[in-house]
Amino acid sequence: MKQFIRHCMLICLGGLLLTACKKEADLQPLDIEKSRTAVTESVVILNEDFESGTKTAYALGNVTLSSGSWSMDDALIGNLAGDLKNGAKSVRIRNTGSITTNFSSTSTAGSVTVTVKHGTYGSDANSNWQLWTSADNGQTWTQQGNTITTSGSLQTATFTFQSTGNLRISIRKTSGSTNRINIDDVNITAGSTGGGGGTDPGDDNNLLLGNPSNALADVSVVNNYLMVKSYYTLSYSRDRGTPNWVSWHIQSADLGSISRTNDFRADTDLPAGWYQVQNSSYSGSGFDRGHNCPSADRTATADANSATFLMTNMMPQAPNNNQKTWANLENYTRDLVKAGNEVFVICGSYGQGGTGSLGGVTTTIDNGHVTVPANIWKVVVVIPDGSNDLNRINGNTRVIAINTPNRNDINTDWTQYKTTVRDIESATGYNLLSNLRPSLQDSLETRIDP
Repeated sequence: MKQFIRHCMLICLGGLLLTACKKEADLQPLDIEKSRTAVTESVVILNEDFESGTKTAYALGNVTLSSGSWSMDDALIGNLAGDLKNGAKSVRIRNTGSITTNFSSTSTAGSVTVTVKHGTYGSDANSNWQLWTSADNGQTWTQQGNTITTSGSLQTATFTFQSTGNLRISIRKTSGSTNRINIDDVNITAGSTGGGGGTDPGDDNNLLLGNPSNALADVSVVNNYLMVKSYYTLSYSRDRGTPNWVSWHIQSADLGSISRTNDFRADTDLPAGWYQVQNSSYSGSGFDRGHNCPSADRTATADANSATFLMTNMMPQAPNNNQKTWANLENYTRDLVKAGNEVFVICGSYGQGGTGSLGGVTTTIDNGHVTVPANIWKVVVVIPDGSNDLNRINGNTRVIAINTPNRNDINTDWTQYKTTVRDIESATGYNLLSNLRPSLQDSLETRIDP
C-alpha cells in the first residue's frame, strides 16, 4: 500500500510540474490540438480473473481470490464446458444472485473505468445484470451505467464514472430466473488512458480506441450520457434525442445469417423522467430511422441484431443518405471484415438542419423532441485479424474518415466525402482515437484515406 500511495504521489507531482510549465489557460476542455499532448497515467487498482479461487456451491459464502475476499450469493466458480470463460474458470450466477467485494479498492479521486466480461451459461436464455458501487464500505450503493444483457458469447461491458477514491463493487443478476450467467475478468482502472496508451481494456471492447467526449454514466450529464450496451457503446444527448456518437467493433464472428429483426423500439434504459423516442417518432417526417451501429454489423445472433434497433442508436437521416451512400460504405466495411480484417468504428452526427424526402430544411421532428443533424460522420480503423489490437495499430494502419451532409440529393459514392479525422474533431469538439499515443494520432488523423 505504501508503494501504491508513493506511486500516486509521484504521478500527481508530475502533473503539477507539467502544469506549472504551461502558460495560464493554455489547456481548454475542447482544445483538441493542445489536450491530446496531455498524458494522464492509468493505474490498475483491481484485476480479478477468478482463476485462483474455488467455490463449488451456490450457497452464500466468501471466497479468497487474488484480489481479495469476495462474497458470492447464489453464485459459484465454474469450470465446465458450458461456462463462458477466458481461461479455466469464471463465475456462474443464477436467480438474482450477486458477487461483491468485501474490500474497497483505493485510488485518487477521479475518473474510474470498470470492465467486465460476461455471457450466458451453456444453452440458458439470456439474462440481465447490473454494476453497483459503494464509496462508504458497503453502507450505501449506486448503480453505474445501464442494465446489461448477456448473450451466447463472451462480451465486454465498460463502465466509466467518477469515484471518490474509495470503491467497492457488486455485480448483480437482475432477471432471467434460474437461467445462469458467467462473469469473468473484472478490471478497475483509475485515471484516463486518453492520448497515452495505458491499459488495454480488451480486444472486444467497443471503446477500445477511447471515449471521444469523455461521456459519463451520470444522470446529471444530460447531453453526454454514457450508455454501455453489449454490442456497442454510445454517448446520448437527452435534448437532441439522438446519440452524439456510437462506437463498436466488428470481427468475423459478428457477421452471420440472422435476418433483420426490424423491432424498432424505445430504449427503457434511459434515466427516469427522460423523454423516450418511440418507434413512430420519425413517421411522416421525410427522414429514415438511420442506424449508427448498423443492423447488418450484428447478424451473429437475433439478440445482437435486435440490440441495434433501440431508438438511442438512431438519427434522422435523409433516405438517400441512409439507403445509398451510407449503405454503400457499410457494405464496403463488412467486405473488409470478410476479407480477413477487423474494424473499429465510431459514427456520429452534429449540427442542426437536414433535407429529407419532403424537401426543405428541417431542424427538428417529433414535436421538437428529436434534432435533425446537419452532418453525419464516421471513422473506420482497419487492422488484420489478430489479438492485442490496440498495440497493433501503427503508422501504416488504414483509417477511413467521411463526413456527409444530411441531404437527400447526396452523391451515392461515399468516397466523395472522405476527409481527415482531425477535421471531424474540429467540427465536433471530440478527441477521437484518444487511446493511441499522441504521435500516432497525429500521423493517422491528418491524412485522407488514399
